Amino acid sequence: MSEQQVTAQVEAATAQVEAGTGTIGGAGAPGAAEFVGRSPGQLAWLRLRRDKVAMVSGAVLVLFILLAAAAPLVARLYGKGPQERFPERLDRNGFPLGYAGVSGDHWFGIQPGIGRDIFIQLVYGLRTSLMIAFTAAVLTIALGVVVGIVAGYVGGWVDAVITWIIDLALAFPFYIFCFAFVPLAVNQFYGPRDEVASWFRPALLVLIFVMFNWTTSARLVRGQVLSLREREFVEAARASGAGLGHILFRQLLPNLWAPILVTFSLNVPALITAEAALSFLGIGVLEPTPDLGRLINDSVRYLRDVPSFTIVGGTTLFLLVLAFNLFGDSLRDALDPRSSR
Repeated sequence: MSEQQVTAQVEAATAQVEAGTGTIGGAGAPGAAEFVGRSPGQLAWLRLRRDKVAMVSGAVLVLFILLAAAAPLVARLYGKGPQERFPERLDRNGFPLGYAGVSGDHWFGIQPGIGRDIFIQLVYGLRTSLMIAFTAAVLTIALGVVVGIVAGYVGGWVDAVITWIIDLALAFPFYIFCFAFVPLAVNQFYGPRDEVASWFRPALLVLIFVMFNWTTSARLVRGQVLSLREREFVEAARASGAGLGHILFRQLLPNLWAPILVTFSLNVPALITAEAALSFLGIGVLEPTPDLGRLINDSVRYLRDVPSFTIVGGTTLFLLVLAFNLFGDSLRDALDPRSSR
């Protein structure tokens, strides 16, 4: 029986004794109820449900994800597209009429100078940011887990080489590399007069994020495997003649899901922030693809005259990243029965 299963059974017994629904050693006593066994996942879900911060942040995340996933449906119901412009709602200087152009037809107002609807830009900007962040996070975790589990279990020169590569990747300055690599990659595939495909820059950002972020999950998994590879269940698998792949992915990997999930939940907001920062600096997602970082960049020049434009975009990005971070912290506490609040 693994340490995780023992901990789960002890927690289940303690919870039932405190609630008066179970007994320790009195299984045959009159009126005594039998223990109901719960898996570690069920116990983690119970702890997560009791956490109000997790429930509120999770509800905010679900709202953002639904808006992003249903962006075309939202645009159809709202009656406005992300590239649709409303020049009649702007004055001669390009500023929205009324207070930031807010009306029953434009909930968050009109984008100064361009005349696009800000609400639908935010919805499609969420879609772009979440798509890039989730894709990069999944690929990052997958690569990091494979590299880390191999390095931790095999050891020797394989571990030494992988550790050296990780240290080399961590030594690269991320933003300086992006400033040099992104324009070079765009010029390599497109000429000065060619129109860059809408998918190219998002795909390029995903590639860059995977190149730089797999090291975190690889180091975490490697450290966990170093402590797990000497456990009894691994020794039993070796003694029974199990192959390397079976030990790595059938014996070790199931014991790593908790740190992997926590790393994923905390990696997504970091990638959202990095993507927004690159787009804000002009080397990420560019026109005509909607993006939160570029939307905030466009709003800076109108900060004095139309401050609500900057506030709406900045608040949306802030709430999205905050909700992910709070939910990630709550998930870590729920998956670790020894954590304390």
